Order: sequence, then structure tokens, then C-alpha cells
Amino acid sequence: MSDFDYRSYWDKGFSWGDYLANEVCEHRGLWEAVWGRAKVPAWALEEGRGVAGEWMLLVISEDWCGDASNTVPVVAKLAEALPNVELRVVKRDENLELMDRHLTGTSRSIPLVVVLRPDFTVAGQWGPRPSALQAWVLAEKAAAERSVGDIYRDVRTWYARDRGESTIREVLAVMTDGSAHRAAA
Repeated sequence: MSDFDYRSYWDKGFSWGDYLANEVCEHRGLWEAVWGRAKVPAWALEEGRGVAGEWMLLVISEDWCGDASNTVPVVAKLAEALPNVELRVVKRDENLELMDRHLTGTSRSIPLVVVLRPDFTVAGQWGPRPSALQAWVLAEKAAAERSVGDIYRDVRTWYARDRGESTIREVLAVMTDGSAHRAAA
């Protein structure tokens, strides 16, 4: 059991439906459009059904975050499609103690998916973007040759082309690694 009380964050987290309906105020149309278009590919359903155990995806997010609006609905579709996966969403700015346990470097970058086992131990985490996109964004920012607005325009294009597949693949990998670690223990 973890020395950090993940259960309390889970218990106060929003279900996906409640989060989307009642907590998303900024960019609601984008969130709803991504949710409406999100599909879990057959390969992901097959792989997800092969991951042993029960899983809880504790998502740290905020409605103003463009990366969150492009990935959290996809993760929610994955959780909805897999009978052994549940999802809850907590707001980063209201849960800084939790966020600070899962920094990206020194940044409170979101979204983050904390993958929990039934005993509320952490199997791993994903976020704040698919790894290929994150590497590209960091390189673009470090080069300092383009405006942040130009970079994020390309980020939105990347998400549209990827259709959530990289996010799904990487979240499933965390669950698979957590399952393998558990079996070895």
C-alpha cells in the first residue's frame, strides 16, 4: 500500500460523464467533439482485454488545457470500452499535493493519467502528451525559432491525424507493464 492516500483522490474524483457535463466550461465544444469522434481501435480492444487485473485511471486535468481536451476524452473512451478499467478525473489546480507527486521534470504539466491497482498503489503514469509529440514540442520550444502559437497549431494538427492512437497505445503499455510487474512480484 502506498504511503500517499490515492484512495481519497479517487473517491473525490469526477466520473467522466460528470466531468464533461458539469466541470468542462472552457472549450466545451472541443471536448465534446473529441469525445464524439473518439474510437477505440480493434487492436486496442484486443490488447486491453488481454491485460490482467483491475485498473483505475486517475486523470489529473483542467478544462482549459488543449492537450487534455485532445487526450482525456480518448482515455475515457478506452476506460468505457474495457470492463476491467475505471476512470475518474480530478482538477489539477484543486489537487496540487497530488499533482506535485507526478511532475514532468519540474512542471505541473497536464493531463496526467496515474494508473492505479485495486490496492491504490501506482503501477505507472502517462502524460502530458504522447511521447513522440512531447519530444517534438520540447525540441521546438528549445530551438526558439517559432512562436508558441505556431507550435500549438501544429500540435492540434498532430492530434487530429493521430486520432488518439498514440495515447491509447501508451496508456495500455503502462497497464501492461504494471500487470507484468505485479505478476513478477
